[in-house]
Amino acid sequence: MQVVLSRREFLKLSSLALAGLAARRFPMSLVGSASSLGRVSYDSVSVFASPKLNLEPIGFHFRDELLDIAYSLNPLTGPAYNPLWHKIAEGYVHAAFIQPVAEQLNDVLDSVPETGLLCRVTVPFSRPYNYTTQSGWQSVSLFLLYYESNHWVTAVVEGPDGEPWYQITESWEGIQYYAKAAHLQPIGEEDLMPISPEVPAGEKRIEISLATQTLTAYEGGQMVLRTPISSGVANSSGPGLPTETPIGSFNVFSKLPSKYMGDNRLTDTLGDRYLPGVPWTAFFAEGGYAIHGAYWHNNFGAPMSRGCVNVRPREAQWLYRWMAPVAAPGDWESRGQGTRVIVA
Repeated sequence: MQVVLSRREFLKLSSLALAGLAARRFPMSLVGSASSLGRVSYDSVSVFASPKLNLEPIGFHFRDELLDIAYSLNPLTGPAYNPLWHKIAEGYVHAAFIQPVAEQLNDVLDSVPETGLLCRVTVPFSRPYNYTTQSGWQSVSLFLLYYESNHWVTAVVEGPDGEPWYQITESWEGIQYYAKAAHLQPIGEEDLMPISPEVPAGEKRIEISLATQTLTAYEGGQMVLRTPISSGVANSSGPGLPTETPIGSFNVFSKLPSKYMGDNRLTDTLGDRYLPGVPWTAFFAEGGYAIHGAYWHNNFGAPMSRGCVNVRPREAQWLYRWMAPVAAPGDWESRGQGTRVIVA
């Protein structure tokens, strides 16, 4: 008997067959099929012929290179704590130090409030400049402004290229510099308003598991968010405060939507560098321990910090809006007895 297949049935069976071949080569689940852009956020990343960390690299990419990502995948080869890989033209790169980015230019404002306007960077990176009457315009060599970092814009000026630039005032010691205005997007009040303000503050809590590297937010007995984190890397031999995330019961006492963290040593391998505009920071333990967004790695699920709790920037924004103390859209800092944080 001859079996006649419709075109739709033929295409369906063909796609299933191809999927089976792919699965036998390296089992995986596709995370996304559309092309996207990634920034190398570490000194270098290795390229492999297959999505496996124990292979010899076939190439390298270096800090701030932009990679065209064909698709992303979660192969069974892992690693289990962060199995995300990206397919690029010459092979596969692990996602740990590939920051997902975009290139979006924004309409420029004619003026900003005297109290400042919170903005986020919407390009992979932007080169800041300083200006003095003695030396004129000079590029800042110590740092770049990276995608999804937040900054307080306090003035609009004519920049070194004759185009509008924004004056940025950082939250720490009033440091000021300038960035191309089109690279920064104002964050609207609708993206800053509190989430579920009707829930009594005492019913909100955050539980952080260092063993599973997860953060879970609850309203009473109901879970409202669970996300992977990167907590502190254990290192008791160095000077200064312990680098492990402290264990115990705490309360958020200070929130800042943008925090300049200065010359910060994040881990023993990431090295020293400036971190302007760290987004959605919530301090919960004395000594500088905070929950905040991280734009300098994408290795959530593994310890990466000097004691803080790193989360993805957009989830950090949700937490910032959800947790107490309540912050108004124009607040540079909000202080008070805030949401309970349990670290175990």
